[in-house]
Amino acid sequence: MTVEPYRRVLAIPGVRMLLLVGLVARIPVVACGLTLTLHVVGGLGRGFMQAGLVGAASTAGVAVGAPIAGRFVDRRGLRPVLVVTTLAQLLFWTVAPFLPYWPLLVGAFVSGVLALPVFTVIRQCLAAAVPAEHRRSAYALDSMLVEVAYMTGPALAVAGTTALGSSWTMALIGLGLVGSGTALLALDPPIHVGAESETAGATVRRRQWLTPALFALLGVTSAATFVLAGTELGLVAVLKADSATRWTGLVLAFWGIASLVGGFVYGALPRGFSPLVIVGAMAALTAPMGLAGHWEWLCLALLPAGMLCAPAISASIDTLSRWVPAAARGEATGLHGTAMTLGLAVAGPVTGVVIDDFGPRWAFALSGAAGLLVVLLATPMWRRAARPAAPRTTAVEPVADAA
Repeated sequence: MTVEPYRRVLAIPGVRMLLLVGLVARIPVVACGLTLTLHVVGGLGRGFMQAGLVGAASTAGVAVGAPIAGRFVDRRGLRPVLVVTTLAQLLFWTVAPFLPYWPLLVGAFVSGVLALPVFTVIRQCLAAAVPAEHRRSAYALDSMLVEVAYMTGPALAVAGTTALGSSWTMALIGLGLVGSGTALLALDPPIHVGAESETAGATVRRRQWLTPALFALLGVTSAATFVLAGTELGLVAVLKADSATRWTGLVLAFWGIASLVGGFVYGALPRGFSPLVIVGAMAALTAPMGLAGHWEWLCLALLPAGMLCAPAISASIDTLSRWVPAAARGEATGLHGTAMTLGLAVAGPVTGVVIDDFGPRWAFALSGAAGLLVVLLATPMWRRAARPAAPRTTAVEPVADAA
């Protein structure tokens, strides 16, 4: 293993700044959900169920809005989308601290639809900037930085709410989102380079790239985030049952570090692996984790599956960038984000029911079994369907002529 693949990626003009801006911009984005939860519970005096509904509304909005934003980026360019979404976040987070519960619920959904598309934009721009042979390392770097953002954002949300109160923390979140949008506008990274620029502003028929194979890839992506969310809930529940709640932050950090190490190793390998293999292995290693006795043994059992977290996500987006033509990459990346969001959204209530009815250690068996089932169902489509290829010249039509 060598760091040379990362050196080659970081030597590409614009990539270092793109990754740095992506890291900083994602921190307020990942802090949004927990900040809203703490505000509903603490600021509005509501229960966790009501807080969960606000979080679900925001998540549903993101799932709906991501492919729409991606399609607008493909057709109209990056800057108009960034301007609209940045202004929408400024408006919502300015008024949100003063809203009663039900208007806040509606506003959270609308804000989710018009969420700043940081994750999809960074990945789409990486695909444009980095040659195909180096994208696996680039996406591995990006996945590691996402882990850093997820380790930082929620912690800052808790610290801010504790020290300043939820209203001021929401104002700071809004300031951070506006700053993120402004930074991306100033950076203005290209979404198409070289020969791809010739088809910029054109449209490609969905049937040319939205194939059964791509649906299989999106399903496997949802399975990956389902396994991750189920594992997280299982860890929290086991630590609570073992009267070790005070160690929750440390265990989750341990899990995140394992993912960082796995992502670093994966990006430095001479060749990658199919997302089917990585997600299937992660699910298979997750299923028996509940057999570990004391929670300290569970931490050790967590390591093998944890090291596959970042590689699973980076492999899925790398595969998508290879299968989808450049003119549709924004919409496809948005669908990838929607698939990840759906996996997270479904895992919460399903895993919660299993924990309540059968005990916390069954969460790992459920998550692993569900992930393996989706991988098995996706395998026939993956093998049978032809890989989407770049469209021929006749397949691309001007936007004005599209139906």
